[in-house]
Amino acid sequence: MNPTLYDGEVVLVDRDAKIEVGDIVVAKHPVEQTTEIVKRIGRINEHGHYFLVGDNLEDSNDSREFGAVRREYIKGKFVSKKKKERLPKPDWLRIKLGDPTNQNKVLSLIEGLNLHTVCQEARCPNIFECWTDKTATFMLGGDTCTRHCGFCAVNKGKPMDLDPEEPANVAAAVAHLGLEHAVITSVNRDDLADGGAAHWAETIRKVHEVNPNCRVEVLIPDFQGNEEALNIVLEARPEVLNHNTETIARLYRRVRPDAKYTQTLELLERAAFYRDTKFPRMKTKSGIMAGLGETFEEVVELMKDLRSVSCDIMTIGQYLQPL
Repeated sequence: MNPTLYDGEVVLVDRDAKIEVGDIVVAKHPVEQTTEIVKRIGRINEHGHYFLVGDNLEDSNDSREFGAVRREYIKGKFVSKKKKERLPKPDWLRIKLGDPTNQNKVLSLIEGLNLHTVCQEARCPNIFECWTDKTATFMLGGDTCTRHCGFCAVNKGKPMDLDPEEPANVAAAVAHLGLEHAVITSVNRDDLADGGAAHWAETIRKVHEVNPNCRVEVLIPDFQGNEEALNIVLEARPEVLNHNTETIARLYRRVRPDAKYTQTLELLERAAFYRDTKFPRMKTKSGIMAGLGETFEEVVELMKDLRSVSCDIMTIGQYLQPL
């Protein structure tokens, strides 16, 4: 156990200290509890088990699982001694604050209807630009997610109960903003039998009912591969069915530890079949982030995979590490 190998030092942590996916920790051996080991946190499940991975800690892509421990078995974690140098962002990536008048109107609307937006919860840097234009991406299911994706800033943990007024309130907000194309996403709700699918469907129907000329684009979770849950959403007839791939297959265990690459492709393929057989106007869509360690060749392979499941639209964004 050599802390200098990781350019850091071991810091003892108490029970309330935050341990995240990717942290290198000192923990009790899952079986031989008198022995301490150094491993990386590969994933954290909803039952509070911390899965230890990596035989080679210098390789951040080494995701071989060693075992799982409870939080109280983690004694400490490595923290960097040096502040990592950050390259300055180019001018075209700098945030433009815009006119606060519309921004304040959007904020008042969101708070007044007890809604959540991914703009706020994910700390999106484009919030000022979008809210200046009086648009926002609504987030269903509360502000707490049951997954532990390493790139996402949304709160993680035990979520609140669903708000039965939320579908109608989203529809009212869309009407107030005068949107012609509404984008709706959600946290993952693995605590619910249908993953929140019925709540999703009711929201789509309400938006269409109140705003008959508005297109609805939904960015849905994977519903843990539940085809029946997916069909509930599809039957509500969104104009765009989006489920993000997020990254290439090799990086899934690190970037999306609670998801499966093949399951993502399967969802998109099922949605495309529904489009072809029942709702030809619908488009399927998926997006990825560049800048997580993928190669150009791996992105090309991912594009081929999306095409193989008849995905209509693919977007590529750039990942920026939060400050």
